[in-house]
Amino acid sequence: MVEVRVLQKFDAAELRRIGPGYTCREKYAVRKNETPERTMLELELVRLEAPYVKVWSPISEEEELMYARAVKQGVSRAAFDGREMVAIAVAERMDWNGSLWVWDFHVIKQRQRQGIGRKLMTALEDAARGTGLRVITCETQNTNVGAVRFYRAVGFELEGVDLSYYTNDDAAEGEVALFMKKKLR
Repeated sequence: MVEVRVLQKFDAAELRRIGPGYTCREKYAVRKNETPERTMLELELVRLEAPYVKVWSPISEEEELMYARAVKQGVSRAAFDGREMVAIAVAERMDWNGSLWVWDFHVIKQRQRQGIGRKLMTALEDAARGTGLRVITCETQNTNVGAVRFYRAVGFELEGVDLSYYTNDDAAEGEVALFMKKKLR
Protein backbone atom coordinates (compact mmCIF):
# COMPACT_ATOMS: atom_id res chain seq x y z
CA MET A 1 0.00 0.00 0.00
CA VAL A 2 1.32 3.44 -0.93
CA GLU A 3 1.80 5.90 1.91
CA VAL A 4 2.50 9.64 1.53
CA ARG A 5 4.88 11.13 4.07
CA VAL A 6 6.75 14.36 4.69
CA LEU A 7 9.94 14.37 2.63
CA GLN A 8 12.71 14.39 5.23
CA LYS A 9 15.74 15.17 3.07
CA PHE A 10 16.46 16.00 -0.54
CA ASP A 11 18.31 13.46 -2.66
CA ALA A 12 19.07 14.60 -6.23
CA ALA A 13 19.77 11.07 -7.47
CA GLU A 14 16.44 9.83 -6.10
CA LEU A 15 14.59 12.71 -7.79
CA ARG A 16 16.14 11.86 -11.16
CA ARG A 17 15.46 8.14 -10.65
CA ILE A 18 11.77 8.89 -10.16
CA GLY A 19 11.51 11.67 -12.75
CA PRO A 20 14.19 11.32 -15.44
CA GLY A 21 12.12 13.06 -18.14
CA TYR A 22 9.11 12.48 -20.37
CA THR A 23 8.05 11.60 -23.90
CA CYS A 24 5.05 13.20 -25.57
CA ARG A 25 3.33 12.77 -28.94
CA GLU A 26 1.48 16.10 -28.65
CA LYS A 27 2.26 19.63 -27.59
CA TYR A 28 0.53 22.93 -27.16
CA ALA A 29 1.59 25.12 -30.08
CA VAL A 30 1.96 28.63 -28.71
CA ARG A 31 1.27 31.67 -30.85
CA LYS A 32 1.49 35.33 -29.93
CA ASN A 33 -0.17 38.16 -31.83
CA GLU A 34 0.61 41.63 -30.51
CA THR A 35 -0.54 45.05 -31.63
CA PRO A 36 -0.54 48.33 -29.70
CA GLU A 37 -4.20 47.71 -28.82
CA ARG A 38 -4.24 43.99 -28.10
CA THR A 39 -2.00 41.10 -27.19
CA MET A 40 -3.28 37.60 -27.76
CA LEU A 41 -1.67 34.32 -26.75
CA GLU A 42 -3.11 31.15 -28.20
CA LEU A 43 -2.36 27.57 -27.24
CA GLU A 44 -3.53 24.81 -29.54
CA LEU A 45 -3.04 21.11 -28.90
CA VAL A 46 -1.33 19.59 -31.93
CA ARG A 47 -0.05 16.12 -32.80
CA LEU A 48 3.70 15.81 -33.34
CA GLU A 49 5.18 13.98 -36.31
CA ALA A 50 7.85 12.47 -34.06
CA PRO A 51 7.68 12.06 -30.28
CA TYR A 52 9.19 14.86 -28.20
CA VAL A 53 11.67 13.38 -25.72
CA LYS A 54 12.81 15.41 -22.72
CA VAL A 55 15.59 14.16 -20.47
CA TRP A 56 16.11 16.35 -17.43
CA SER A 57 19.58 17.74 -16.84
CA PRO A 58 21.49 16.69 -13.76
CA ILE A 59 20.61 18.87 -10.79
CA SER A 60 23.15 21.63 -10.28
CA GLU A 61 24.76 22.35 -6.93
CA GLU A 62 22.75 25.59 -6.71
CA GLU A 63 19.46 23.74 -7.35
CA GLU A 64 20.40 21.05 -4.86
CA LEU A 65 20.95 23.67 -2.14
CA MET A 66 17.67 25.42 -3.05
CA TYR A 67 15.74 22.12 -2.95
CA ALA A 68 17.35 21.13 0.35
CA ARG A 69 16.26 24.48 1.86
CA ALA A 70 12.73 23.97 0.51
CA VAL A 71 12.50 20.45 1.94
CA LYS A 72 13.52 21.77 5.39
CA GLN A 73 10.29 23.82 5.41
CA GLY A 74 8.35 20.57 5.90
CA VAL A 75 5.81 20.97 3.06
CA SER A 76 7.47 18.65 0.51
CA ARG A 77 6.05 15.14 0.29
CA ALA A 78 6.96 11.72 -1.07
CA ALA A 79 4.97 8.54 -1.69
CA PHE A 80 6.41 5.22 -0.59
CA ASP A 81 5.48 1.65 -1.38
CA GLY A 82 7.13 -0.03 1.56
CA ARG A 83 10.62 1.47 1.66
CA GLU A 84 10.70 2.39 -2.05
CA MET A 85 10.00 6.00 -2.96
CA VAL A 86 7.61 5.95 -5.93
CA ALA A 87 6.68 9.64 -6.14
CA ILE A 88 8.10 12.96 -5.00
CA ALA A 89 6.91 16.55 -4.67
CA VAL A 90 9.50 19.18 -3.78
CA ALA A 91 7.64 22.31 -2.73
CA GLU A 92 8.43 25.62 -1.08
CA ARG A 93 6.30 28.06 0.88
CA MET A 94 6.22 31.58 -0.53
CA ASP A 95 4.80 33.49 2.41
CA TRP A 96 5.01 36.88 0.69
CA ASN A 97 2.10 35.91 -1.60
CA GLY A 98 0.58 32.97 0.27
CA SER A 99 1.55 30.33 -2.28
CA LEU A 100 3.05 26.89 -2.31
CA TRP A 101 5.46 26.64 -5.24
CA VAL A 102 5.90 23.09 -6.51
CA TRP A 103 9.41 22.86 -7.95
CA ASP A 104 9.28 19.19 -8.94
CA PHE A 105 6.41 16.69 -9.00
CA HIS A 106 7.04 13.17 -10.33
CA VAL A 107 5.57 9.69 -10.13
CA ILE A 108 7.85 6.88 -11.27
CA LYS A 109 6.75 5.78 -14.75
CA GLN A 110 5.83 2.21 -13.76
CA ARG A 111 3.39 3.51 -11.12
CA GLN A 112 1.69 6.30 -13.09
CA ARG A 113 -2.09 6.24 -13.58
CA GLN A 114 -2.64 4.41 -10.27
CA GLY A 115 -3.86 7.37 -8.20
CA ILE A 116 -0.48 8.00 -6.57
CA GLY A 117 -0.07 11.47 -8.12
CA ARG A 118 -3.56 12.46 -6.99
CA LYS A 119 -2.82 11.21 -3.46
CA LEU A 120 0.48 13.11 -3.42
CA MET A 121 -1.21 16.32 -4.64
CA THR A 122 -3.90 15.99 -1.96
CA ALA A 123 -1.13 15.76 0.65
CA LEU A 124 0.44 18.94 -0.75
CA GLU A 125 -2.93 20.70 -0.63
CA ASP A 126 -3.40 19.64 3.00
CA ALA A 127 0.10 20.92 3.84
CA ALA A 128 -0.60 24.23 2.10
CA ARG A 129 -3.95 24.72 3.82
CA GLY A 130 -2.45 23.70 7.15
CA THR A 131 0.09 26.50 6.91
CA GLY A 132 -2.43 29.11 5.74
CA LEU A 133 -1.48 29.28 2.08
CA ARG A 134 -4.05 30.28 -0.54
CA VAL A 135 -2.77 28.77 -3.80
CA ILE A 136 -0.51 26.07 -5.23
CA THR A 137 1.61 27.04 -8.23
CA CYS A 138 3.61 24.89 -10.61
CA GLU A 139 5.44 25.33 -13.90
CA THR A 140 5.44 22.79 -16.71
CA GLN A 141 6.11 22.86 -20.43
CA ASN A 142 3.87 23.10 -23.48
CA THR A 143 5.52 19.84 -24.57
CA ASN A 144 4.50 18.02 -21.38
CA VAL A 145 0.86 17.42 -22.24
CA GLY A 146 0.59 14.53 -19.76
CA ALA A 147 1.53 16.87 -16.90
CA VAL A 148 -0.91 19.55 -18.08
CA ARG A 149 -3.70 16.96 -18.23
CA PHE A 150 -2.85 15.67 -14.76
CA TYR A 151 -2.77 19.16 -13.22
CA ARG A 152 -6.11 20.01 -14.83
CA ALA A 153 -7.61 16.74 -13.58
CA VAL A 154 -6.69 17.67 -9.98
CA GLY A 155 -8.12 21.19 -10.23
CA PHE A 156 -5.34 23.39 -11.62
CA GLU A 157 -5.92 26.00 -14.29
CA LEU A 158 -3.50 27.54 -16.76
CA GLU A 159 -2.78 31.05 -15.51
CA GLY A 160 0.39 32.07 -17.28
CA VAL A 161 2.63 31.57 -20.28
CA ASP A 162 6.26 32.74 -20.35
CA LEU A 163 7.79 32.96 -23.82
CA SER A 164 11.34 33.52 -22.54
CA TYR A 165 11.58 31.48 -19.34
CA TYR A 166 14.22 29.07 -20.67
CA THR A 167 15.79 30.98 -23.58
CA ASN A 168 15.22 34.32 -25.30
CA ASP A 169 13.07 32.62 -27.94
CA ASP A 170 11.34 29.65 -26.33
CA ALA A 171 8.57 29.39 -28.93
CA ALA A 172 11.13 28.95 -31.72
CA GLU A 173 13.16 26.56 -29.57
CA GLY A 174 10.02 24.47 -29.06
CA GLU A 175 9.57 24.55 -25.29
CA VAL A 176 7.45 27.21 -23.57
CA ALA A 177 6.80 27.53 -19.82
CA LEU A 178 3.21 27.13 -18.67
CA PHE A 179 2.24 28.21 -15.17
CA MET A 180 -0.66 26.45 -13.54
CA LYS A 181 -2.40 27.26 -10.27
CA LYS A 182 -4.89 25.70 -7.96
CA LYS A 183 -6.68 28.11 -5.67
CA LEU A 184 -7.40 26.60 -2.28
CA ARG A 185 -10.77 27.17 -0.66
